[in-house]
Amino acid sequence: MFVIIGIAIVIGGVLGGFMIEGGPLAVLIQPVELLIIGGAAIGSLLVGTPFPVLKRMLGHMLLVLKGDQYSKEQYLNLLKTQFELFNTAKRDGLIAIEAHITDPPKSAIFKKNPFLVKNHEALAFFCDTLKLLLGGGVPPHEVESILDADIDSHHAEGAISPSLIQKVGDALPGLGIVAAVLGIVITMQAISGPPEEIGHKVAVALVGTFVGILASYGFVQPIATHLELLHQSELRFLECIKAGVISFAKGNAPVIVVEFARRTIFESVRPTFEELEKAVRTVKAG
Repeated sequence: MFVIIGIAIVIGGVLGGFMIEGGPLAVLIQPVELLIIGGAAIGSLLVGTPFPVLKRMLGHMLLVLKGDQYSKEQYLNLLKTQFELFNTAKRDGLIAIEAHITDPPKSAIFKKNPFLVKNHEALAFFCDTLKLLLGGGVPPHEVESILDADIDSHHAEGAISPSLIQKVGDALPGLGIVAAVLGIVITMQAISGPPEEIGHKVAVALVGTFVGILASYGFVQPIATHLELLHQSELRFLECIKAGVISFAKGNAPVIVVEFARRTIFESVRPTFEELEKAVRTVKAG
């Protein structure tokens, strides 16, 4: 929602200011300039991006419209899931959680957290590590190294899409200049014409530069930044899972485990100690 509002403000601010200054809006409507700049941008992206990466990038761009899904409520649900799972393991032994981590969608514990079940990367990150602990023989520091490697890999892969979009944004002002130069070439061919015609052609050429710069700094680069922040939020969710798993592997009580996990959450969405305590009591009572 805020992305759409932001785009509307950018367009309204730029075009509104232009019209207030007496600029004719019609002169900015130049489909050919959009064709030149957009076609060159898309073409260069296809040239420099393998298809699997391009497909993943398009999927990531759709996340911008959804916004950040990792709210305080989702983190609280994650902490409750961790507590209930680790409490079961502490009370009945690790073997008691085998069915839960082998088939999470059918687990009575995981069913209470549909967000985590639908988040395939986070669910696999969580359950695969617990399967490792279930097998035994892996010390906590080695488990932590495995989780760090997984997070590093996830970070490297997730950073590709924002980087590619950022490069497109960096290229757009240059492509705008290309469109402007082509317009000047056309203008020079009509240099002997009336001043009104020459002025119109120069204005059309300058629109290319305008479109390239506005598209870069007003839309494409902010989208890249938004994607980067969403990726950081996703990594923080994995860090929360990691903190809980490592704390449990070290033999801490479930209530201490979820407190370790809670401290890794960004303060803006971190549940308070009292909220976590209340949630833990609810799980125990249930």
